[in-house]
Amino acid sequence: MKINVKRLNQNFHMQALNEEGNIVEMDGSPEIGGEGKGMRPMQLLLTSLGGCSSIDVLLILKKQKQIVEAFEVTVEGDREKMGDYSLFKTITLHFKIKGNVDSIKAEKAVQLSMEKYCSVAKTLEPTAKITYKITLIN
Repeated sequence: MKINVKRLNQNFHMQALNEEGNIVEMDGSPEIGGEGKGMRPMQLLLTSLGGCSSIDVLLILKKQKQIVEAFEVTVEGDREKMGDYSLFKTITLHFKIKGNVDSIKAEKAVQLSMEKYCSVAKTLEPTAKITYKITLIN
């Protein structure tokens, strides 16, 4: 895996490019001179957790022959100052699944993602308590 990060202006606006040519824009916070031209790196970390777990959950539900009409996850994280840096200490994911989905299968899919499959969750686990909730919409 290879990512190239390139500065786009004289401040902190950057562009990340993966090997397939996909682009993500990043910027620093306004407090340090960022201009709101992209997500901040720690926001991308939460985004990665939401994306990783979503792929897992959707794959598992598909294998279980569940009909998912709409899917959304909201990820919230609280950070704690540790000297010169801040780590996520708590992260909550709220999965909202619409369709003909069995609640036991949805719970199992999310549990498997969080406890076994999601590499981003496993990366964050040593410093963050990760919890989740599920809302099924029929």
